[in-house]
Amino acid sequence: MQWIPPINPKRYHLEELLAARSVSLDWLNSGDVDPYNPANVARYSITEAAKIVPVHYRASMVDSPEILTWLRELVDAAREDQAERCSPVASVTLGRSMLLLGPTGTGKTHQAYGAIRELAVTGVAARWVVTTSADMYAALRPRHGIDSEAEFLRYRDARILLVDDLGAERKPTEFTEEVNFRLINWRYEHQLPTLITSNLVRKEIAERLGDRVTSRLIEMCEPVVFKGPDRRRGEAA
Repeated sequence: MQWIPPINPKRYHLEELLAARSVSLDWLNSGDVDPYNPANVARYSITEAAKIVPVHYRASMVDSPEILTWLRELVDAAREDQAERCSPVASVTLGRSMLLLGPTGTGKTHQAYGAIRELAVTGVAARWVVTTSADMYAALRPRHGIDSEAEFLRYRDARILLVDDLGAERKPTEFTEEVNFRLINWRYEHQLPTLITSNLVRKEIAERLGDRVTSRLIEMCEPVVFKGPDRRRGEAA
């Protein structure tokens, strides 16, 4: 982890987020050149988050109580683990997962990217891997010159993983079913925190993802259901 000089909150759309979470800008930009200083960890995490959060969601914030509780649990567990191991940095390693369900446009992806930004300002390190299910399947399809298994391990072993739009494919194939099971089963068995969004309603999950994946998702994830009209259409209107 490198040392990051003081940052401009406007550049990273932080003013509202810092105020909502009572994070002082003086604290955020404090500290010496020690890269393991919590304030520097936060600055580093903010700059890394900006690389993976799409422009449309660059000012996103979480308003779901369930997601905020989940994030606090991850932060508390990381700090407890840091104290036990006498580690220089508190890092997210283990934890429960979240499954955000609801129709298209109800804010699931906004909340998911907001979670990345929320976690960044805490001073706890979180190494996110972010993908949509469609992009993940495309990256994993066997093709010349690509080690698909090595690519799969990047998702499987991510410290904290966001998979957006799981179950979007209308007709699951043997390939997508295998990827889903291997990914979810590994993360379930190793308690790796995973944030999943899906347009499916509960009764559709088993039909689209299969009983084996659904069983593990139900046990490893807290479901949060989003309702309401499509916000994107409202904004367009």
